[in-house]
Amino acid sequence: MRVMVMVKATSQSETGKMPSTELLAAMGKFNEELVKAGVMLAGEGLHPSAKGKRVRFSGSQRTVIDGPFTETKELVAGFWLWQVKSMEEAVEWVRRCPNPMESESEIEIRPLFEADDFGAELTPELRAQEERLRAQTEGGANKPR
Repeated sequence: MRVMVMVKATSQSETGKMPSTELLAAMGKFNEELVKAGVMLAGEGLHPSAKGKRVRFSGSQRTVIDGPFTETKELVAGFWLWQVKSMEEAVEWVRRCPNPMESESEIEIRPLFEADDFGAELTPELRAQEERLRAQTEGGANKPR
C-alpha cells in the first residue's frame, strides 16, 4: 500500500523560518532509516504558501489565487510517499519521526488510490494508459525542465 504522509504547516513554517541544523540532521537520519527499510519512495519540503498559487475551477472558468493562504493548519509544509504493508505500519513509522517543527505539529497519513480501487470505471484502455504513464514517469522520462 502506498501512502502520502503530509507534514502540516505551522505559523512558523509559513513565515519561511528554516529548521535548525539539529532538526535537519535528525530528519536526515530518519529519512535514511526509511530508505534502508525500503519504505520511502519520495519526500520533499515545501516553500511557504506565500510563494504558491491555487487555481479555482468553476465549470469552464479558471481563477488563479495568489498565496499566502489563510488556514495555516490546513496547509502542507512537506510530504513523503511511502510504500508500507498497512496503515498501522505507516503510523508506527510516523511515531518514530522527529517532531518536524520546533513547536507543536501534526502529520497526516492518507492512502493513495490504486488502480483496483476504481472498479469497472477504469476500463482496460484507461488501465493500459495508466500503466504506460506510470512506467514513463518511473523510468525518468519526465526530467525537470
